[in-house]
Amino acid sequence: MTVLHLHPAVAAAHPAARIAVVTARGVRGTEPWPGTEAALVVLESLVAEGSWRPADESDPRVEVWHAAYRSFGTNPRRIRPSVDALGRRLAKQGVLPRINPAVDSYNAVSVRHGLPAGAFDLAATEGDPVIRFADGTERFTPLGEPDTVEHPRPGEVVYTDDSGVLTRHWNHRDAHRTRVTEHAVDVLFVLETLHADGPELDAATQELTDLLTPHCAGVAVRRLDARHLSVEV
Repeated sequence: MTVLHLHPAVAAAHPAARIAVVTARGVRGTEPWPGTEAALVVLESLVAEGSWRPADESDPRVEVWHAAYRSFGTNPRRIRPSVDALGRRLAKQGVLPRINPAVDSYNAVSVRHGLPAGAFDLAATEGDPVIRFADGTERFTPLGEPDTVEHPRPGEVVYTDDSGVLTRHWNHRDAHRTRVTEHAVDVLFVLETLHADGPELDAATQELTDLLTPHCAGVAVRRLDARHLSVEV
C-alpha cells in the first residue's frame, strides 16, 4: 500500500490547496488512445482559429500559482508552473507535444482547464510520497537529465519519496526516475488547484478519468486538502 501525504505545514501555508489524486492500474500505454489524440487536436484547432487561448499569468487559475511560487522564493516568470509553461508553448507554437498517451492525456486536461497536472510511475517510487517544504538536503535529478543532481532550496515546496525529490517548485518539473513512459503499468496522476472552490478541478478530474478508463484495468479518484492530508493510492 502506498500513501500520498500533504504535509500539515504546506496545508497551513496554502489552505485552499486541493489535489485530485487519480490512480490508474494496468495501464496499456502502447496501444492507440484515440480519445487523447482527439482532445489534443481540438485544443490545437481552437488556438489556430483564434476562438480560445490557454490560460496565462493574467488568468486567476495561473496567477494564484505565481503567488504561491513567490511565497517560497521562486520567480514564476523564470521558473514557471507547469500549466503556465505548457500553455505558453501551445499559444506560441500552436501544437502540444506528443510524449506518450498517458502523459498526453494529463497535458491535454491541464491546458484545457488551466490547472497544473503531473504523473509518477508508481513502480519507480520508494516509500510514501509527501508534498512538503524542502530542507535543502534533498537530491533531484531532472527529467531528461539522468546525470544531473540538483538540491532544492530550503522552503521550496516539493514532492518527495524515500529516495529523493519527485518534483521541484511544487509542479514545475518532474524527476527522471519516476517519469511515465509508454511501458508504465501503474500510474499516479495529480491535478492541483489553489482555489478552495470552483468547478475546474472536478471537471478536469472527470475528463482525465474518461481519457484513462478505456486503456486501464481500473481508475480510482481520491482527494487531498487541508482536511484530508493522506490518501491511499
